[in-house]
Amino acid sequence: MRERPILFSGPMVRAILAGTKTQTRRVAKPVRHPDLGNVYTPGALALEREPQHVIDRTCPYGQPGDRLWVRETWNRFEPWSGTHYAANYDGFGIGPDDDPDHIPDHKVRWRPSIHMPRAACRLVLEVTGVRVERLQDMTLDDLCEEGISELLEDPDSVPGRAFSRAEHAAIGGVPMQHIPEMYGFAALWDSLNGSSSWSANPWVWVVEFRRAGTKDGASHA
Repeated sequence: MRERPILFSGPMVRAILAGTKTQTRRVAKPVRHPDLGNVYTPGALALEREPQHVIDRTCPYGQPGDRLWVRETWNRFEPWSGTHYAANYDGFGIGPDDDPDHIPDHKVRWRPSIHMPRAACRLVLEVTGVRVERLQDMTLDDLCEEGISELLEDPDSVPGRAFSRAEHAAIGGVPMQHIPEMYGFAALWDSLNGSSSWSANPWVWVVEFRRAGTKDGASHA
């Protein structure tokens, strides 16, 4: 069993914690073959789309049974305060015995997820499956496993706005290339991977996982 780091944004961390996200998609970088050109694996296709051209290559996110430790936006404000996570940080909070007039303002300065050390990690995932496919080959079930349901229902989120526009267009009888939910995911994908990255329809690694554990003693406030 091997263990690797993996980055997740705040909304996706919340979805993992809620148990609604069990898949992630990451752009698959091609392997350069001297005769076949750029090839994707495993069971990959050459860019000439000749399925008999298969070159073995290990998924960079592991194989079933391997583990991924989640890097997320974080900080440790004081040595005694433990590690805090931006995904579900509510400030210092106000308890029943707290006087709001005596709680000082506190501007939070977060550390980027890429700089999170292993010791600060609170989420560990076990890989249950990996495959390669085109981004737009995903199904409605895949969308649910990607954990964006709450974002689609949030009219202030990027995917929520795109979903709402597509839903209204579909109701109005406008021909749709995809289901409205897919437009919401496409907007989220573009926000994370760059404009027009969805329409490019890249090959992606589909990594399926389950939660393997949460770091004991980590502050979830």
